[in-house]
Amino acid sequence: MNDDSRAVAENFDYSVEGFSATEPSPVAVNPVPEIPEYLQDTYWWAYLHPKSFYFFEREWVVNLILWGNMKRLTAAVLDEMTVESNSRVLQVACVYGDFSNRVADHLSKTGSKLDVLDVAPIQIDNVRKKLERHQNVAAHLQDSTAMAFPDDSFDETVVFFLLHEQPEYARRKTVEEAIRVTRPGGKVIFVDYHGPKRSNPMRYVMKPILTWLEPFAMDLWREELPAFFPESVKPEQLDSEFYFGGLYQKIVLSL
Repeated sequence: MNDDSRAVAENFDYSVEGFSATEPSPVAVNPVPEIPEYLQDTYWWAYLHPKSFYFFEREWVVNLILWGNMKRLTAAVLDEMTVESNSRVLQVACVYGDFSNRVADHLSKTGSKLDVLDVAPIQIDNVRKKLERHQNVAAHLQDSTAMAFPDDSFDETVVFFLLHEQPEYARRKTVEEAIRVTRPGGKVIFVDYHGPKRSNPMRYVMKPILTWLEPFAMDLWREELPAFFPESVKPEQLDSEFYFGGLYQKIVLSL
C-alpha cells in the first residue's frame, strides 16, 4: 500500500451496511472482505478515495474515458439481457455513471432483480445512494474472487470493465466465480478493453495511458480474454463482438 492509499484507509470509515430495496437476500452474513492490495496500491485514487466520486460519478466523464462509447457499450449489454420474468442478474463490481441505473430500469420491465457486489464499502455506500429509487436492486459487500452466493444463484451475470483492473490471479478467480454463481442455461457477459487493430490510431494513444494508469489492462492486449477462462469453457460457448476499432470487446459465455 502506498502512502496515499494508507492515509485513506486510516482516515475513512469503511463500515457501511449493504442494502436491499426488496426482501432480504438469502446470502448468509459473512465477514467484511479485506480490500485487495492491488486495489489499494493501483486504484485507490479512483475507487477508495472519498473525493473520487466528485469527478468520476458523472456520465459525461465515464463517456469521455471510453472515447464516447459508454452508451454504445451499455446498450450492447442490455441487448444481451433477454431474461424471463422474475429473473435475477448479478453485476460484478460497481460502475461509475448511469450503467447500473439503466440495467435496473431494463430489468424492472420483466419484474427482474439486479444484485450488485463490490469489495469496497465506500463503493457500496455510493451505489446504495445512486440506485435508491429502484425497488429491484440489492447491494452486497463481497470480493469478486470469493463470492458468498451459492452456486447457480443468477440467471445472468455481467462483468463490465473490471477484469482489466485485476492482476491475472484475481482475474481468473473472478471469472471462475462469475461462472459458478450463474445457472446452467444462463450467460455471463464480459465487456472490457481489447488490443485494437494496428490501423487504429487509438492504439498508440491508449497504450501509454493504460501502461501508466491501468497496468494490468495490457494483459488484455497481449491475450484474448478467453485465455483467462477455465479450461472447461469450450469455444462454441463463446460469442464475441468488438467495438471502436477493436479497443473494446464483448464476450458472451453461454452456460
